Amino acid sequence: MLTNAPRGTKDILPDAVGAWTYVENVIRDICARYGYHEIRTPIFEHTELFQRGIGDGTDVVDKEMYTFTDRGDRSLTLRPENTASAVRAYLQNKLYAEGGLQKLFYVGSMFRYDRPQAGRMREFHQFGVEAIGGESPAVDAEAILLAYDFLTALGLKGLTLKLNSVGCPTCRPVYRERLQAYFKEYLSTLCDDCQSRYTERPMRILDCKVDADKPFMTGAPAITDCLCAECAEHFSAVQSHLTNAGVTYELDTRLVRGLDYYTRTAFEIAYPPLGAQSAVAGGGRYDGLVEELGGNPTPAVGFAAGLERVLLALEQQNLLPESPPAADVFFIVLGDAAATAAFPLLHDLRQGGVRALMDYAGRSMKAQMKQANKSGARYAVILGEDELAQGTAVVRDMVQSTQETWSLDDMVKRLVFEVKG
Repeated sequence: MLTNAPRGTKDILPDAVGAWTYVENVIRDICARYGYHEIRTPIFEHTELFQRGIGDGTDVVDKEMYTFTDRGDRSLTLRPENTASAVRAYLQNKLYAEGGLQKLFYVGSMFRYDRPQAGRMREFHQFGVEAIGGESPAVDAEAILLAYDFLTALGLKGLTLKLNSVGCPTCRPVYRERLQAYFKEYLSTLCDDCQSRYTERPMRILDCKVDADKPFMTGAPAITDCLCAECAEHFSAVQSHLTNAGVTYELDTRLVRGLDYYTRTAFEIAYPPLGAQSAVAGGGRYDGLVEELGGNPTPAVGFAAGLERVLLALEQQNLLPESPPAADVFFIVLGDAAATAAFPLLHDLRQGGVRALMDYAGRSMKAQMKQANKSGARYAVILGEDELAQGTAVVRDMVQSTQETWSLDDMVKRLVFEVKG
């Protein structure tokens, strides 16, 4: 129906926008502290960007992307995540020419065709950061700390930080062979997707939600036993940085993330009360992605946080701030002449930084007073024929339930002072 939003999408109405704005303000504050700068990329990209960046054979590429052919017969895709787009922007706009570490963040809509559920919509919103050009383990730790600080700055408690290393092209082939040898015995009991992953991407079996609770999964080899010396040293340094920063974490050798581009560090932050969809942020290092998309070999690390899940967690812990009142001053006008006289006063108040509203429907004083109360305005300005004749207005303090008669000549100045100080 034309009056229904597509399944998996949701209108964010005025009474809810305040919570989103609050979270976005915290995001910008935290990113400024860490030296990250905002980037805004197109909502759709060439499909090949995600096929190469995320990887053919992933659930995202094979099952979840919104792909269409435009009028120029080009295959385009609504972005299912933003790391590939950020790297594309980094290359296209030659941000590497500035040298050093590029620290970027974004907030925006992503799109995946998935079964809609609480905190997981087909159009969803992510906050993410990308640190491109730094290979130090300290950059990994800083990204993790930024994610953790963002969530704790919102007041969230009971968070769980899980950490793993998924190795590199040197040590992963060894691990792949061990996984294939282990899962060969159980191949027939794996889900259809994992059976197809067995040959080329056996690590994905560890990330499968269907097979996750099968007894044999707990005995799968740990990748940390197969890390090459460089990856092991890097992972140890990341842990040391987190420990020195006073952040508690737990090692999870089955944490592999769902995208092809991850190397070495992988992490996830969960809020367990959300249940099966408890992950609120996750990411890791992706040292091969820039080269895969046509650039020079460039180390990088980043994460993304699902804002719908973050807002659910804030709601569960009663951490969402109260919405501010819609107005500071509300004009109650009685008659056309009063409405005409009030209009420029309304404009003057707004220019002075005051949120001011007025009734335009010509309703009764009782109805307008009710509207003033609903707006949350601190002051109601009552203006009728008698007041106009005397060059005054009745200014009512809606909190103190007191009122005074003020001259129209200095009323705006006085109200601006009362509201703004």
